[in-house]
Amino acid sequence: MFERVLVANRGEVAVRVIRALHELGVEAVAIYSIADRDSLHVRLADRAVCIGPPPASESYLRIPSVVAAATTTGCDAVHPGWGFLAENPAFADACAENDLVFVGPTSSVMARMADKAAAREEMRAAGVPLVPGSETLGPDETGRVADELGYPVLLKAAAGGGGKGMRLVSAAEELDSAYAMAANEAEAAFGDGRLYLEKAVVPARHVEIQVLGDSHGGVLTLGERECSIQRRHQKLIEESPSPAVDPVLREKMEATSERAVRAIGYTNAGTFEFLVAGDRSFYFIELNARLQVEHPVTELVTGIDLVHEQLRVAAGERLSYTGRAGRRGHAIEVRVNAEDPSRDFMPAPGRLERFRPPLGPGVRVDTFVEEGSTVPPFYDSLLAKLIAWAPDRALALSRCLRALDEFEVEGIPTTIGAAAEIIRSEGFARGEYSTSYLEEHAGLIASNSLLLSTPGL
Repeated sequence: MFERVLVANRGEVAVRVIRALHELGVEAVAIYSIADRDSLHVRLADRAVCIGPPPASESYLRIPSVVAAATTTGCDAVHPGWGFLAENPAFADACAENDLVFVGPTSSVMARMADKAAAREEMRAAGVPLVPGSETLGPDETGRVADELGYPVLLKAAAGGGGKGMRLVSAAEELDSAYAMAANEAEAAFGDGRLYLEKAVVPARHVEIQVLGDSHGGVLTLGERECSIQRRHQKLIEESPSPAVDPVLREKMEATSERAVRAIGYTNAGTFEFLVAGDRSFYFIELNARLQVEHPVTELVTGIDLVHEQLRVAAGERLSYTGRAGRRGHAIEVRVNAEDPSRDFMPAPGRLERFRPPLGPGVRVDTFVEEGSTVPPFYDSLLAKLIAWAPDRALALSRCLRALDEFEVEGIPTTIGAAAEIIRSEGFARGEYSTSYLEEHAGLIASNSLLLSTPGL
């Protein structure tokens, strides 16, 4: 195992990784921008290095500064978390060039999977089912391909995911403007405006399979996570197991993911994302070559610490388990964001006058803020993740609602109340929802906008 690891991130994920390092007896080195100098991850780390001013482009995204922080503090390895440089092959290469172990897949695999169109072709070769679609195409080709696929179609960025550079196009007259907007957004987010087309699977559920692979040929699949509750392609609520996946479908999806891991030589933690259609067919969307925000629901139902396993694999050890992970009970995760539902969920930075997360049986809260913390305007709006576990789904939902009711936040608006309304809704309670659920039930949140924007609810 390593002696000292740099955590190349901030916020909740940095806190999560630092705690895992300490549990394994490894020293943790934090990096921080000037805006984060008083953050929890800085205080928890054994050492901390300031790497620049608040904008991420001048601090957390500057590869030379991050690598220098690791080498000057004598680190053995770098854990990238998620976001920022986590899926950047150039960063992984820079780590290797400086004798630092990158805690994640190889740069070669990342580069191939980062190009979403190229990833489709690798998955096709591995026998993974794909949504009908195209390779990358220019604006002059999209009309013909869209007509062949049939509307609705999705324009998607070739160089990245996370909902950036994505547009749903329902008719031919929308295509040109959607292409321009998606290409501009992809260029701004990834420095690459290339797009490709996919047939829109409607209705569909977004279900992902967590995998781990080691350098000895060991592969572990850890079941599925249901991530269909989304707004603007951003996940809001996740649960495991999925209400739509039975043991037969689960085994098919896990076997497909294991086959893909072996085909591309994937190591460390990753997530295969699929769309599941109404007829229970499933299609590959993308591979996230990193740890996921929603990984705690998998940890709670399998009992396996994914960050511990990441570190062991990166250190050259074998996975603690291989094959299919056992599962117990049901877990649900709610993302608590500093956003104002009454203003179309605009980010709402500011000072937390009160922050009292819930406690009690089966409740986990991953966060980086405390009472009195100031949420800066420069980064992601995620404040905390509330995860509830119980022996069955009904009790997990009840426990989650109880915890949301106990969650006290004052000073800035949050999405706590909005999440509670979604979980209380009939369709969600029955497990009958798709990726378009919030669009189809727009009044679910809008009708309660004044209530939901009140800090502390």
